[in-house]
Amino acid sequence: MPASESARIADDTLAAAAKLHERMRANVGPVLLAAQAISEALGAGSKLLVFGNGGSAADAQHLSCELVGRFQKERAAIPAIALTVDTSVLTSIANDYSFKQVFARQVEALGRPGDVALGISTSGESPNVVLALQVARANGLKTVALTGRDGGTVGRTADIHVNVPDENTQRVQEVHQTLIHVLCEVIESHA
Repeated sequence: MPASESARIADDTLAAAAKLHERMRANVGPVLLAAQAISEALGAGSKLLVFGNGGSAADAQHLSCELVGRFQKERAAIPAIALTVDTSVLTSIANDYSFKQVFARQVEALGRPGDVALGISTSGESPNVVLALQVARANGLKTVALTGRDGGTVGRTADIHVNVPDENTQRVQEVHQTLIHVLCEVIESHA
């Protein structure tokens, strides 16, 4: 591939990412509502459960680690659990029930009224994220969805829907990472 083609790809990618980030600046309300709901739950002694598939699983772990460890300042640890990390639990649930149940069973086991369940899905159609949010809601948890495209079933299932309205999974994931940092900074400012 010629260097000029590589440069064009890099320029197009960065321009598209910047454009989508700029679009989200005009629609920051839902992410602030999510941060407020999470902060209020944490302030009341509750916890955050986070989950998603693939890149969204990595984002769930990223959010959790920034809160349990620290993001920008020294503070008490914040109770956040990524439901994507226990391979024994994930594989036993997938084997004994179905992959659709891998997060729902954990929400049932670990979630308590007042906790927040945050599901991440770039497509907005991940069946296991939808089911986990439904179980969370039925058990008295506040639900938040972080989605792409039009938000799909995942977005419609949540109490608070943070949507990055774009069809390109990579661009949505880039903005999700930025929004996760916004959540962390706002939550940490209340800790």
